[in-house]
Amino acid sequence: MRTLLAFAAALAGIIASPAAAKEAADLIVRDATLIDVAGGKVVPHRSIAVKGDTIVAVGSPAEIDRTYTAARSIDARGRFVMPGLWDMHVHFGGGPELVGENKALLPVYVAYGITAVRDCAADISDAVLLWREQVAKGKLLGPTIFTSGPKLEGYKPIWKGTIEVGTPAEVDAALDRLQNDMRVDFVKITDNTLKPDIFLYAVKTAKARGLKTSAHIPYALTIQQAADAGLSSIEHLDYLIKAGSRDEAAISADYAAGRISYADASAKLVEGFDPTLAKAAYRRFAAQGLYVTPTLNMTRILAYLDRDDHSHDDALALIGPGLRKTYEWRIERAAKATPEEVARRHAKYELTASLMPLVAEAGLPILAGTDAGYLNSFNYPGQGLHDELARYVEAGLTPAQALRSAVVTGPAFLGKSARFGSLGPGKAADILILDRNPLADIAATRAIQTVVLRGQAYDRAALDRLLAEARAAAAR
Repeated sequence: MRTLLAFAAALAGIIASPAAAKEAADLIVRDATLIDVAGGKVVPHRSIAVKGDTIVAVGSPAEIDRTYTAARSIDARGRFVMPGLWDMHVHFGGGPELVGENKALLPVYVAYGITAVRDCAADISDAVLLWREQVAKGKLLGPTIFTSGPKLEGYKPIWKGTIEVGTPAEVDAALDRLQNDMRVDFVKITDNTLKPDIFLYAVKTAKARGLKTSAHIPYALTIQQAADAGLSSIEHLDYLIKAGSRDEAAISADYAAGRISYADASAKLVEGFDPTLAKAAYRRFAAQGLYVTPTLNMTRILAYLDRDDHSHDDALALIGPGLRKTYEWRIERAAKATPEEVARRHAKYELTASLMPLVAEAGLPILAGTDAGYLNSFNYPGQGLHDELARYVEAGLTPAQALRSAVVTGPAFLGKSARFGSLGPGKAADILILDRNPLADIAATRAIQTVVLRGQAYDRAALDRLLAEARAAAAR
């Protein structure tokens, strides 16, 4: 009898165990179609269990419901889930008086589904470094921030907030400051007044320290020289016109010697462009581990300011008056162009856009980035990344290729693929729930129903409130 009672008790325990054994999650996203961005395919009927800021399981709805319970769940039937978007080229800046206006844009990025940004240097680095820490600790609502801190430049540059260097010793001291004091995520180097030999020294030295580098390429150098030095990413696709020019080395030498102007060098590079030569160069760069951030939409905006003054853009309402004022510099420069210069701008953009399929076919990794921020007129934080992806598809990329540039390659570039870039156990709980399939139509990235940021869900109403608050702040 005692044995029979023990068996009955054990049996009751087995029957009761499934409910008792359920693991506690904080959020379950139920029965969505999962976008496998790396593979370019859809996986129907997937549920996602989230605990804290991490995905703990992805499986069929039955599997997840059998294993997990959660205080909150989202019915995603008929919708699509994908990782959050990364904007790999933004700028926070405009001077200390605009810190507040820049900070007000952080929730705007979230409202547009951008869950991480790479700040490519500006003049308010102390504030950006503080935001990076506050966001990481959950004290500030915004995308995960990766930053270069202040950029490296030569003496007396046009850009404010830079670290001016002109000797190897000054480069070493600057890198000490960036790496040890600021703990930057990468190093930004630009070509305004920096001597070519110091540029190459900075790239090589940063690489030897284990630091990624991001740069504008001096016209006095070839792209191959920069790649051979160990450059990690080229910012702005139009620099790659150089590598496809039949006379790149000679034009670079003439520019370095002061025999031709920047404008003349640019025109000569465009005239001598050879797609076959370019594709071979891009393959070499890919083999060397180089990435490119096209910022294609920004290039187009500036090229065609003669046709669109953007005065009726709805997104202007999200930009504070101080930041809007910084737009005037580029607008005024564009307005002074002669008809010939305007035509040259148009032609250069069209050539730049035509590079996108060549870059993709060569296997050169593309980092989706906007250049959004101060100075860069009408390229709006948040919205700009969706515009950028649309430009990629317009230029000849597939939606799958465009999506990879905004989801997969950013984490890969920064060495963060173990945590970001896909939806699976152990990955960051940065999730977009979309009404439509972005693999079928890239515009579907705009059809956001919910953003899950570090495990916290913001539905459409909450996202609209973030945008309303940003408009109110910009109007003050």
